Amino acid sequence: MSLVTASASSVAQRDSAHAPPAPNMVWIPSGECIIGSDAHYPEERPAHRVSVAGFWIDECPVTNEQFAQFVDATGYVTFAELPPNPDHYPGAIPELLNPGSLVFTKPHHPVDMSHMSNWWTFMLGADWRHPQGPDSSLEGLLNHPVVHVAYVDVEAYAAWMGKEIPTEAEWEYAARGGLDSAVYAWGNEFLPNGRFMANTWQGRFPYENLRADGFEGTSPVDAFAPNGFGLHDMIGNVWEWTRDWYRTTHSAARSDCCGPNAAAASVDPCLPEIRIPRKVLKGGSHLCAPNYCRRYRPAARYPQPIDTSTSHVGFRLIVRNSSRRDEAPSHS
Repeated sequence: MSLVTASASSVAQRDSAHAPPAPNMVWIPSGECIIGSDAHYPEERPAHRVSVAGFWIDECPVTNEQFAQFVDATGYVTFAELPPNPDHYPGAIPELLNPGSLVFTKPHHPVDMSHMSNWWTFMLGADWRHPQGPDSSLEGLLNHPVVHVAYVDVEAYAAWMGKEIPTEAEWEYAARGGLDSAVYAWGNEFLPNGRFMANTWQGRFPYENLRADGFEGTSPVDAFAPNGFGLHDMIGNVWEWTRDWYRTTHSAARSDCCGPNAAAASVDPCLPEIRIPRKVLKGGSHLCAPNYCRRYRPAARYPQPIDTSTSHVGFRLIVRNSSRRDEAPSHS
């Protein structure tokens, strides 16, 4: 089935599917699309066609309010709220082996763009309740995406909800909204009729944010128009976790996207002493800027160590059609 007509046919397919398994989930019909891109970053290559079975997906990223309900019900403590295991981080500065997370800190002037430490700070006391550090709170942010969640936190929330983490192919297929090979989730023009379609960075990153889209940091999850499948924030606002282990290029014949061999191959070769596997993030965030990170596109992908939480990474979940629950996306 061509994705050019996927949106039109989705109503009929949605009628034939069972009722939503949870509130605020959208049915994504089975079909095909091109994932990846040969025109942007090397890790997005090669672009190739995939077929995906139908599934339900959260309309928006998981919010602070939703995550708070999970914590209240279970007493769950996130990774960022626990002291790191020193055995996993040989040579670490002792004072950093305390609960904390990475927080974006905007410098006041141009900086060396080759060192992310010029705008990222491991801040003790930063966590999902305190997104900008220990003195911050969730006041006014209940409908914003939850951040400072490591992969284990996403797994825990998914298990509690009876949902699953999407594969990269499922995520990208949903993000395209029925537009096969379009650059953005809404078409090929970044600002159609001058309208902002996602929460990204305007100005010179990392020190100048013009806030032309109305936001400096995260935004409410429904602040921007949905894509063709009715999904909000598939682009911008926060990066989103997928279950695929990261590889430096797209493979058109990936047979082990999620297994132990792929996990071992996903570690950062630049950090041979710290062998933390990495998952694929999708969608870009409010920190993606034209002069630094043009990853506010469905094809964009980025490696995230599973032990790392930040102020610009969140998630959403899926439920696969029960009649096809064991059918994974195929690559052709």
